[in-house]
Amino acid sequence: MSKACRIMIVEDEPKLSSLLHDYLTAAGYETERHAEGNKVVEAVQAAPPDLMLLDLMLPGKDGLSICREVRAFSNVPIIMLTARVEEIDRLLGLDLGADDYICKPFSPREVVARVKAILRRIGPQDRGSAPILLDPDRFAATHAGKSLGLTPVEFRLLTTLAAKPGRVFSRNQLMDILYVDHRIVSDRTVDSHVKNLRRKIIEAGGSEEWLQSIYGVGYKIEW
Repeated sequence: MSKACRIMIVEDEPKLSSLLHDYLTAAGYETERHAEGNKVVEAVQAAPPDLMLLDLMLPGKDGLSICREVRAFSNVPIIMLTARVEEIDRLLGLDLGADDYICKPFSPREVVARVKAILRRIGPQDRGSAPILLDPDRFAATHAGKSLGLTPVEFRLLTTLAAKPGRVFSRNQLMDILYVDHRIVSDRTVDSHVKNLRRKIIEAGGSEEWLQSIYGVGYKIEW
């Protein structure tokens, strides 16, 4: 039996979040819920969902910022939930990369129908388990029960690459993700972090082949 698709619900209204959870669960999906925006990007990096329902107005980081940051490293389908009709043009303006939007108030059945339509369109996704377990709450990574002992930057590097196995990230893309304060660093700084990360993976019993350098382009992870 195939594993159920996992839907991330990012919604701060408890009743609405629970209602979406109930309808999606009844439709055969697994759900993960977040009531504020500050840790959503890290959660997507650590364990990418099959689709995200993302409220526009959230405590902490808002939905527009989350969408923009997630699109820097992931193509996970995103359906924006909004009560602000004037924002619709921005949501669908490709700059942010949202796949669809639903205006509040809405029917939960409509949401389930939209979710099914998008997942049907993109086809089955590879959700095989990765050999390294990531814990975004503690910035911790383990392989076969052994800690990798990563720095925060190394953890962000690993979660970014692990979120899209096989995808090649350029040095510039990785710098934008690793240094959210946009500090000026050399692209060779990324090379140094990759070297240290690869060494720690090997020391924890992982394969040196997992973290690969693509000459003249960047880096990728292949489990």
